[in-house]
Amino acid sequence: AVGGRLVVQALEDVKSRMLVYLPTGKLEREIKLPAIGSVSSLSGEWDKPEAFYSFTSFHIPQTIYRADLAAKTETVWNRTNLPIDSAALELKQVFYPSKDGTKIPMFLLHKKGLKLDGNVPTILTGYGGFMVSNTPSLSVTAVMWAESGGVFALANLRGGGEYGEEWHKAGMLGNKQNVFDDFIAAAEWLTANRYTNSKKLGIYGGSNGGLLVGAAMVQRPELFQAVVCAVPLLDMLRYDKFLVARFWVPEYGTADNEDQFAYLLKYSPYQNVKKGTEYPAVMFKSGDGDTRVAPLHARKMTALVQDATASDRPVILLYDLKAGHSAGMGVTQ
Repeated sequence: AVGGRLVVQALEDVKSRMLVYLPTGKLEREIKLPAIGSVSSLSGEWDKPEAFYSFTSFHIPQTIYRADLAAKTETVWNRTNLPIDSAALELKQVFYPSKDGTKIPMFLLHKKGLKLDGNVPTILTGYGGFMVSNTPSLSVTAVMWAESGGVFALANLRGGGEYGEEWHKAGMLGNKQNVFDDFIAAAEWLTANRYTNSKKLGIYGGSNGGLLVGAAMVQRPELFQAVVCAVPLLDMLRYDKFLVARFWVPEYGTADNEDQFAYLLKYSPYQNVKKGTEYPAVMFKSGDGDTRVAPLHARKMTALVQDATASDRPVILLYDLKAGHSAGMGVTQ
């Protein structure tokens, strides 16, 4: 409630919109945002016309805007000072069909004027779980990769919260395979639309996203050249026996339940590694400091894939004795 109006922040197709309504409920106008991105921290007072809000995107550092609702103007109030030429990069959103025909959104960041010759080095990532919405926010990884001439792709998979609880339910428990299908379809779309090819496509994910890339690698190893699988869940038949993972049974299910055992066994990455398969180059990442996802997943999966792979590409484990699940690495490292 600002300046005698109601300013509504909405999420539509994973992008923020800002709508200004009169107290009668009539739409007065939409505040034009500078790019595809995310709005947060909207604030103001009912008896004053100025509102403040924060905007960010993959290639745009946090920028605070001052809006004068009476004059209908928006100006930059403060911008995080980072050496990023946002104007040199292009962010677009595409929609592609998954295996069952469901339309999945995906963000693509690259240099403006990029030539699509099917040979561009591309990083694909995603999450797809726990109703987490992957909205645009500043990514140093994405910016540096795009500035170097690559394509950064983030697919908004089922299991997240981008379209509400039904979207979440479509990627949990017995529907978890939908998430992997969505991700694999993203890789196929990037190849079919001449962004990249299987020799130039890398994938990465962490935690539940580590399960994602682990499953994708096991199910379609020929699609990817390289995989970074960080602090992952990989043995889905035993995951709930360690640390705090018992709290995730409502999301994944448990092998203690006969029906749930059947679908967990079908997609669990560890149980589906096949000896003699040519797997991509893989770096598993974990460490003793992870008190959320047991590091045993990454350790034993590294050993198993090292033994099983028929390719000459490396399978390695980056293991830390101090750092935890999300952060905590000392500056000396």
